[in-house]
Amino acid sequence: MNMKTSEKFVINVGRQLGSGGRHIGERLARAFNIKFYDKELLELAAQESGFCKKFFERTDEEHDLFKQLIGTFPFLNSGINPYDNMLSSESLFKIQSDAIRKVASEQSCVFVGRCADYILRDNPRCVNIFISADLNDRIKRICQLTGITEPEAKKRIAEGDKRRAAYYNYYSAGEWGKASSYHLCINSSVLGLERTTEYIQEFVTKKLML
Repeated sequence: MNMKTSEKFVINVGRQLGSGGRHIGERLARAFNIKFYDKELLELAAQESGFCKKFFERTDEEHDLFKQLIGTFPFLNSGINPYDNMLSSESLFKIQSDAIRKVASEQSCVFVGRCADYILRDNPRCVNIFISADLNDRIKRICQLTGITEPEAKKRIAEGDKRRAAYYNYYSAGEWGKASSYHLCINSSVLGLERTTEYIQEFVTKKLML
């Protein structure tokens, strides 16, 4: 691949639970030889802010968004009185957003979820992807990964998608999973994970003229 390595770029991956989106994101990162960030973003935000990672997990897309006031939390820096500080979910989201912008300004990478496509909406070197899959394939994948039963997997999928949609729709101006919110929406059941990755890789290469 004749990549313009001097020009940083970002691939943002939104995904349905069980669609293989994280796996595809990891494959894309390896294919382009760039960094991959999913839950690593929580650690990064914690490092940048000085807060414990658990604070960000409380308002992550995988958890209940609508607990607007997180409450009082201790800073990692023992010199700060924890009872003097109140953090809202919006404050934590802003810290995480700043961490995403910082990473995107320094390196090419793949971000999975966490409204990275909206946060980087003014960055012309972004490609925003949404990955879906047939429900039966999603259930099968969740069962294989977790060892739970099919009914349990179906319930987890419904709850997971609901949380992700609520998180994205609350913090962004777009609509989670809606084609107009992304550059490319693709069903990974059609081609399988490997060929879906190849298809997206070709799309990214052409869009960004790498």
